Amino acid sequence: MKPLIPNIPAIAITGSAGKTTTREFVASILQTKWKILKASKSRNKNQPQHTKQYVQHLKPSHQAMILEIGLGRKRGKSHFRYIQPNMGVITNIGTAHYGKLGNSLKSIAKSKSLLIKYMNPKGTLFINNDDQNSKLLETHHFKGKIVTVGIKNKADYQASHIKYLDNGMSFQVALDNQKETFFIPTFGDHNVINALFAIAVAHQLHFTPAEMRKGLKKFKSPARRLNVIPLPNQSLLIDDTFNANPQSVKAASDVLVRLGKGKKKIVVLGSMLELGQYSKKGHKEVGCYLAKKDIDAIYTYGQKAKWIGEAAIKNGFPAQNVHHFTNRQHLHNMLKKNFPHSAILVKGSHAMKMYITSEFLAEYSLRLSSTK
Repeated sequence: MKPLIPNIPAIAITGSAGKTTTREFVASILQTKWKILKASKSRNKNQPQHTKQYVQHLKPSHQAMILEIGLGRKRGKSHFRYIQPNMGVITNIGTAHYGKLGNSLKSIAKSKSLLIKYMNPKGTLFINNDDQNSKLLETHHFKGKIVTVGIKNKADYQASHIKYLDNGMSFQVALDNQKETFFIPTFGDHNVINALFAIAVAHQLHFTPAEMRKGLKKFKSPARRLNVIPLPNQSLLIDDTFNANPQSVKAASDVLVRLGKGKKKIVVLGSMLELGQYSKKGHKEVGCYLAKKDIDAIYTYGQKAKWIGEAAIKNGFPAQNVHHFTNRQHLHNMLKKNFPHSAILVKGSHAMKMYITSEFLAEYSLRLSSTK
């Protein structure tokens, strides 16, 4: 079949991390006044067969469509047998699916560049200017419009005055020579970047700052993606268990440190999979990073996760505060002893099923409080 060339905004989102969250940010704004077609919030259907299904469900009443495009496998270009997007977002280039994409950042960038190659050549491409690896993207032959977002580096849409609030974050962006303040009900600079993509897309589609604010305020984090859950006993659970790679673990750890002020800060990390030849280095990179942060204890689960603790200790983290497990029940028993008055981040690759530990912590906290 020939690819559909849509006459409405068709926004395709890809990247190593943040695809689903960015998709939901974009949708939260566009839905303020348009009928859109997108994946269910609770599902992560981003393979070519899903793109085919979405195209088949497109109706004349739809005013835009938002596609999450998984380009982490060799079949990635099959997405474009079904549609030619006219707007493309590449969130970043990182080590997720490193092993499946040629064991190099250059090969990962080449894979993500398929979006650039097959989208409408006169369309609009959105790129993260803070992400050094995005410079590897193959943009030189693209004849359309390139729009950048960033915090640290100068960009077309740049966030400033970023503040952590009790229930989310605020930041400012210059739009049409006017400073506009936005709020998102989630945390982390990486989520500010994700929201910037949504603001940039919406601005290009002539949405007003008021419509953007309204949409972003209604945003809800997808399940198990940096969900912040207050618990009894003055504790806090950060459930980020949907998936993990070194880049996303560092970002989540930064959020833990910010939200856990005045509490014991604990990270519980499962192995990061699909890193291929980067696996050992990637885990050690995380351990080195954690050693430099204001974190009190590290718990690791799974064979590869042991490298995290080893690297943390080597970089000065107290050995007595590092605990490694290959048995989940043993992990849970140890966590019970260090639970009250804590902020706990739980994260790991999808196959590690770290959500079981998040659910245990939530249930145990409730049991603990009910016995008092």
